[in-house]
Amino acid sequence: METTRLIRRLCTAVTGMAVLATTLPAQNPWAQVGMQGDFVVRNFAFSSGETLPELTLHYTTLGTPRRDAGGVVRNAVMILHGTGGSGRGFLSPGYAGELFGPGQLLDSAKYYIILPDGVGHGGSSKPSNGLHARFPKYGYTDMVAAQHRLLTEHLGVNHLRLIMGTSMGCMHGWVWGYTYPTFMDGLAPFACVPSQIAGRNRMIRTMAMDAIRADPVWNGGEYTTQPPGLRAAQMMLYIMSSAPLVQQTQAPTRDRADSVIRAYLDARMRTTDANDFLYQFDASRDYDPSARVKEITAPALFINSADDQVNPPELGLAERYAKQMPKTRFILLPITADTRGHGTHSLPRVWGNYLAEFLAALPQR
Repeated sequence: METTRLIRRLCTAVTGMAVLATTLPAQNPWAQVGMQGDFVVRNFAFSSGETLPELTLHYTTLGTPRRDAGGVVRNAVMILHGTGGSGRGFLSPGYAGELFGPGQLLDSAKYYIILPDGVGHGGSSKPSNGLHARFPKYGYTDMVAAQHRLLTEHLGVNHLRLIMGTSMGCMHGWVWGYTYPTFMDGLAPFACVPSQIAGRNRMIRTMAMDAIRADPVWNGGEYTTQPPGLRAAQMMLYIMSSAPLVQQTQAPTRDRADSVIRAYLDARMRTTDANDFLYQFDASRDYDPSARVKEITAPALFINSADDQVNPPELGLAERYAKQMPKTRFILLPITADTRGHGTHSLPRVWGNYLAEFLAALPQR
């Protein structure tokens, strides 16, 4: 039982790339909350030139949209998940329980909360549904375009009060900022930088993808069992996403460290598909907002943490690009006993006060 609790905490620490609901449903009152639905887009055209006859976009909503006298939705908040995650991953005591409850910052009785599953993730269309490596090669541009269509064509949302995003969702937030600059009042991107993924970040992603593709069992995506290379890829993801202080605290002895990391990897292998993993990480190939940050006119609360090894603060990239966006406030959270490396983005108890200040001063647009 103790090992199970540690695995959950490890998952929380590592889920910068993928926000997971790591508390079992029986112990999580938020697990059954929200209205779930699917929007099927016919003949969705991807930026690669490929087309999918039917693209299913899964989503969860909490609350009810409210319109002003002009018909503009004024209370919608969209929250975008990380790589490998899903919208329902936010429905955990540590996230929803800190934000969406009565009287809380994003009280779902006041706000219309939208939690989409990105293309290739969760309940949305993805390679493991049957197309395997024949699934269209989607990128972040496609994922954001699909989110926009979900809002406008299916949910009837023509404006957002706020777009929040974690890790990949953080990057999607910047893409939203220059692609649909007036669609939102504000942005709250957490745990990323608005520039091309390069250096150590890209190297680890490349090694993880290569570990799968180089495995003979992968068989060009037509495997019958998950290729062992996927486990090696998960090892790299863990090292990339967690942080030394977190790891030492959660596994302070040799035997505990061995036990916990092996149990963690076993758990990930039971819930991860190799083709889905490959596509999810390859999707970042078209991400590079650096030349377009000046087109982002929405006020933004941009938060990273000092123990985030995916976006190391010593690179200075966040500060460099934040200076080019006059309406952006950048905050680098110091390392504390409460931070969780890259996964700090999913801990409202750490950054909630900053979000409260931001929302209180955020004008309607």
